[in-house]
Amino acid sequence: MRADAYAGEAAHNRNLLTAWNGSRTGRLGRILRIGWLLCRGMTPSGLSVKSLCRRAVQIAETDGVGSLYRRTASRLRARYKRRRIIRKATVAAVSTNHTASENSGQPYTAQVPTERLRDLAPRVLIIAELTLPQCAKYRVWQRKEELELLNWQVEVTDWRDVEASLTALQTCTEVIFYRVPAFPSVKGLFREARRLGLSPFWEVDDLIFDAAEYRQNGNLASLSGEEQRELLFGVGLFLDALKSCGRGIASTRALGDAMRRAGVGDVYVIENALDGQTIALADTLRVRRSADDNPESFLLVYGSGTRTHDADFRCCADGVAAAMDAEPRLRLQIIGELTLPETFRRFGGRVQQLPGRDYPAYMALLAQADLTIAPLEATLFNDAKSNIKFLEAAILDVPAVCSPRDAFTQILKDGHNGLLAEGADAWRDAVLILCRDATLRIRLGQQAREDVLRRYRPEAVARDQVAVCFPEPVTTFPKGRPLRVMSANIYFAPRSFGGATLVAEEMVRRLSGQGVDVAVFTSGPYLDGRYAASLRYEVDGVPVVATPLPIDIDRVAGLDNPRCTAQFAAWLDAFRPDVVHLHSVQGLGLGMTQACLERGIPYVITLHDAWWLCERQFMVREDGRYCFQRHIDLRVCARCVDGARHLALRAEMMAAALKSSALMLAPSQSHRALYMENGVEADRIRVNRNGFTWPQTARPHRQSGAPLRFGYVGGAEAVKGYPLVRKAFEAIRMEDWELVLIDNKLNLGFASIHADDWKVKGKIRVLPAYNQESMDRFYAQIDVLLFPSQWMESYGLTVREALARDIWVIATSPGGQAEDIVDGINGTLIPLDGKAETLRSAVEGVLTQKERFDDYSNPLKAGLPTFERQSEELLQFLKSVSRDVPDRYSGSHS
Repeated sequence: MRADAYAGEAAHNRNLLTAWNGSRTGRLGRILRIGWLLCRGMTPSGLSVKSLCRRAVQIAETDGVGSLYRRTASRLRARYKRRRIIRKATVAAVSTNHTASENSGQPYTAQVPTERLRDLAPRVLIIAELTLPQCAKYRVWQRKEELELLNWQVEVTDWRDVEASLTALQTCTEVIFYRVPAFPSVKGLFREARRLGLSPFWEVDDLIFDAAEYRQNGNLASLSGEEQRELLFGVGLFLDALKSCGRGIASTRALGDAMRRAGVGDVYVIENALDGQTIALADTLRVRRSADDNPESFLLVYGSGTRTHDADFRCCADGVAAAMDAEPRLRLQIIGELTLPETFRRFGGRVQQLPGRDYPAYMALLAQADLTIAPLEATLFNDAKSNIKFLEAAILDVPAVCSPRDAFTQILKDGHNGLLAEGADAWRDAVLILCRDATLRIRLGQQAREDVLRRYRPEAVARDQVAVCFPEPVTTFPKGRPLRVMSANIYFAPRSFGGATLVAEEMVRRLSGQGVDVAVFTSGPYLDGRYAASLRYEVDGVPVVATPLPIDIDRVAGLDNPRCTAQFAAWLDAFRPDVVHLHSVQGLGLGMTQACLERGIPYVITLHDAWWLCERQFMVREDGRYCFQRHIDLRVCARCVDGARHLALRAEMMAAALKSSALMLAPSQSHRALYMENGVEADRIRVNRNGFTWPQTARPHRQSGAPLRFGYVGGAEAVKGYPLVRKAFEAIRMEDWELVLIDNKLNLGFASIHADDWKVKGKIRVLPAYNQESMDRFYAQIDVLLFPSQWMESYGLTVREALARDIWVIATSPGGQAEDIVDGINGTLIPLDGKAETLRSAVEGVLTQKERFDDYSNPLKAGLPTFERQSEELLQFLKSVSRDVPDRYSGSHS
C-alpha cells in the first residue's frame, strides 16, 4: 500500500512536470539554465566547456576539421531524432491524462451513457463528511441501514479520501454527497459522477447553504469572529455544491423548501430517524417508572452538545429558572458546552454541567432524566433543524418540552405525546406540570415512544421516505438473459500492448458481437488527480474498469495485489458475471481468483505464456536464454533466481489457482503439452487456437529487383531475439536489404530501440506498434518476418498474421510459433540455439534468392486459424462451465 501511495504521488508529480515542461515559463527556464551553466563553464550535459573544447581540438588535429564537423552533425541529428520520437510518444501517452474538457475524445475521459447504469447491481455511494459523529450517525449510517432494508448495496467514503471516492464512483448507480463543500477536489468528484452518467444528490441536515438565514442564527454570537468568518465562507461552498449536484435531500420540510428557493427543483425529504443500534441501546437503558413514586428530586436534562446553542437555551432560560424557583426539588443537568445565564448561579448544586459524552454515554444520562427540553430560537434556520432531541427522549420514555419549530410539530402533539412551549411563562408552566404530575409524565413518555417507533423506526422510514427517492430495486435476473462474462487482462485498449492483449481485445469484441454481455478488468495509467483510483470507461460499447499498478513492484508482491483485488471484487459485485475469463494477469495479482471463489463464480484461464509456471514468464535464464526445462524443477530455478526462497510458495499459489479454475485453455498443442508435463490433467486443459486479423486489402505487388524487406516486431526483449537480430544484421555484408523494427514501447511513452547505434550495411527504420487498422500497411512494407523467439512460444500471433499475408517467416522451432510453418514451403525454421550465426545464415539464405518473393504466395494459408473459430469455441467453453449460474444469482441485484 505504501508502494501504491508513492506510485500515485509520483504519477501526479510527473503530470505536473509534463505541464511545466510544456509551458512558456518552463521553456524560458531551460534557456536561462543553459545560459547560467555556460557562464559557469558547464554544458547542460554536465561536461565542462574546457574539456569539451580540448576534445574538439584533439579530434581536429588528429582526423581533421571535416571529421569533427561530421561527428558533431551526426550526434546532433541522432539526438534530435531520438528526442522527436520520444516526444511524440510521450505526447501520445500523456494526452490520455488530461481532463474531459481538454481532450474529450479519449476513452478515459469520454462520457459513459447513463443507460449503462442498468447493467450494474444497484449500489448507492455516500460520499460524506464523517468527522461529525452525530451528523454521520443520522445522515450516513442510518441512511445506509435504511437503504439496505430496501435491498440496495451501500458504500460509504470520506469526501477527503479522493482516491477511495473516485474508485467507488466507478461501480455505483446512485451517489449522495452528504454535507460536502465544493472544494476543487470535490468538484472533480462531481465531474466524475456526471461522466459516469450519474445524477448526484447533495444532502444536508442544517441550513448551511443560505448566508442570509445563517446570519439570523443567534448562536453565531457565541463564536469568535474568525470562527464566524470561516462558517460564513463555507456557506458559499455548500451552496455551490448543492447547485452543482442539482438534486437535494433534506432532513426537514423547511430545509427542503430552502433548497428549492436556492434553485434546486428536485428535492426529497428524509427525516432524521432511529436506527437498529439506537433502539437496541434504548431497550437496555429504559427506566421503569411508576405514578406512585414520590421522588425527592426531579431531574431535568438538556443536551447542548456544542457551544452553538447559547441563543437556543436563552429562549427557555427564564421559564426554567422560574420553575426551579417554584419547585425546589427540580434539578438541571446540562450535557455539553453551554454558557449559562448568570441567573442560574443562585441554584448552586441544583445545576450540574457535564462535559460532552459519546452517544451511548449521553443516552445513559438521558435515560435517568424525569424530563428533557429542546428549546430552539424562532428562526428559519431552526425551523430547518430536525426533531432528533424529541426522538432520543421518546425512545427512552422520557417526556419532552420542545419549542414549536416546524420539525417538532410534525410529530409532537401538545398534551398527547409531549408539550410545546414558547415564551417564559409557557416554559415555566410546562416544566412545572411535568414535575408535579407523575401520571402525565409517564403517559406522555409512553405515547411518545409508541408514536416515534411507528413513524421513525428504520423499516418505516425506509418504506415511507427513503423508497420515494430510492425505490426498492429488482432483485432477480430476467429469464433468458444473455451470458455475462468478465474478461481480465493486464492491458486493454487504448493501452494495447502485446499479442495476448490483441487476442483478449478481439475475443471481447467477438463475444459481445455474439450477444454476450461482456465487461473487462485491466490495468490503467496514473491520471492527473486520480492517484491509484480505478477508472470505468468504454471501448466499443464494452464497459472496462482499469486500475493503476505500482510502477516498481517486486516479484513477490506482484503475486498478490490487495488494492487491485479489492477493485476487481467491486467490479465483480457490480457487473455480476456468470464466468470470469482470465488472460495475462501478471501484476494484477492472484487475489482475483480468490475473489471469484468467494463469490462462487467459475473462472477460465487462457494460458498465453508460462507465467503460471515460471517467474520470468518465458522460461528463460537471467541472460535471456531459454532454460529448456519441460517439467519445472525448482532446484534448477533456484540457481537462476536471486533470493529464490519464495519460489516454492509461488509454485503452490499458482498450482492452487490453476486447480481451482473451471477450465484452462492453451493456444497451441505445444503449450498444452508443457502444462500437462507440469501436472495439469489432460481433461482440464483444451486447445483454443488464437485467431488473428486477416488482411483487409490485397498485398501490393513487390517491385522486382528491389531490396528485400525484413520486419521484426518483438521489441527490445532478449527473449524475443532482439540481440540476435542486431548481431546477425551487423554481420551481414550485403547491402540490398531493409529492416523495419517495431518498438512497441513507443505507445507507452518511451523508446526502447535506438537503431542509430547499429553498424549495418543496409537500411533500418523504427516504427511504433501497429494496430488492427494499420496492420495491413505495416505488412505491405515487408517481405520476410523475423521471429527468432528464444523460447518455445505458446503461439506466435505475428507469425500467423504474416503467413496470411503471403510473407515468408524465419522462426525458431520447436514451439507454438512453428506449428503452421513447413520449412522451405512457407518459411524457414531455425533451431532454438541462441546463436546469431544461425539467424544470419537463414537471412542470407533468403537474400540470395530474393527473386522468389516477387510473386510469392503461401500455399498453406487456408489451414490457418481464425478469430471467428476461436470465439465460437471460446463461447462454448465458457457456457460449459457456467450453465448453473443463473440460479446462483436469483437473489442478487439486477
